[in-house]
Amino acid sequence: MATIQFRLTTPRTPLSVEDYRRLARRRVPDMVWAFIDGGADDLVTLRANRGSFDRWSLRSRVLTGNEGLGLDTRLAGVPLSLPVFLSPTGMTGLAHWSGEPAAARAAEQAGTRAVISTAASYTIEEIAEATSEDHFFQLYPWTSQATGRPLADTFLRRARDSGFRAVFVTVDVPVAGNREGERRTGMGVPPTLTPARVLAAAGKPRWWSGFLRHQRVAARMLVNERGARAGVRSAAVQQRLMRPNVDWDDLARVRELWQGPLYVKGLLDPADAARAVALGADGIVVSNHGGRQLDCAPASLDALPAIVAEVGRRVPVLLDGGIRRGSDVVKALCLGATAVGIGRPYLYGLAARGEAGVRHVLDILREEVVRTLTLMGVADITELDRTHLVPARPDTDQ
Repeated sequence: MATIQFRLTTPRTPLSVEDYRRLARRRVPDMVWAFIDGGADDLVTLRANRGSFDRWSLRSRVLTGNEGLGLDTRLAGVPLSLPVFLSPTGMTGLAHWSGEPAAARAAEQAGTRAVISTAASYTIEEIAEATSEDHFFQLYPWTSQATGRPLADTFLRRARDSGFRAVFVTVDVPVAGNREGERRTGMGVPPTLTPARVLAAAGKPRWWSGFLRHQRVAARMLVNERGARAGVRSAAVQQRLMRPNVDWDDLARVRELWQGPLYVKGLLDPADAARAVALGADGIVVSNHGGRQLDCAPASLDALPAIVAEVGRRVPVLLDGGIRRGSDVVKALCLGATAVGIGRPYLYGLAARGEAGVRHVLDILREEVVRTLTLMGVADITELDRTHLVPARPDTDQ
């Protein structure tokens, strides 16, 4: 067996989520990249989500003989072999035409599940047909502008009929966040195209080919057609459906309509978490919408411990926002999360390599979690708690 490999070029296989981020940036037009990777206002919360993980170091114990292979958990009664699921992301077909069906299949192959957005690029019926397992549905508590009636009835019936097992109600979007990066690149409502933007998009031939052939750039639960014009129309419909006056009565109505597991997503305050549980929520997702809504809101990881202390003994508490490494997953679990969701990381994989890219991103995170646990001397994620964390401090020895 050769001890050294000689090659003309360095292999380009991505080794990390950040590698996939760089590859995805080269694959999509600027407008789409602003949608995938951007955030609200000055990006304070977006950056805080990442920075919050740096405030914790991991406690390392040696000579334990533990391999760190125990990754099993449960979400909405479904056994997962990885404590990482796919968070809902709207109009995923913008990243890659294969969109939500490809991402959900990749999640299945990795032993986990996807939460499918109300604003998905495919209908939930199409996604159910293209997958083998029961996934989860994300619901916005929207109201029809034409009739004044809540749309939850229709969406929940379709989710139930399609075999979706649980519902995640997103409650932090009474209005759209101020995503200036999207607006500067033309991703407003309606989108603004210029000759330079069209030319730049044409310079991404794989993306452009998928766009022209498959036309998966609209929120298909909101419109009955595909294509660029449908994309503009669905974005406008989504804007009109948002309601600043959404309140706890809306959540109570959803709880009455849905008999299965129900999680409330977008909470950062312990009092809100307690009220959601009192209304019948089966779980909480601590989330600031990836820094895309209220800028200067707390980082998800910073908000996690207080919510776990308030409701963690009664219901599972999940987290999304800022996960990029397996060590991030471990830190969130140490602070009380049952599992974590990823949004941008899987979109990077999808944009770069379609379904195979999403699967590889999940494989990378699995390998990193196992390696992290092994180096910590921990055999199973069920052993993790606050004692495995140490507040990070500057190195004063140098």
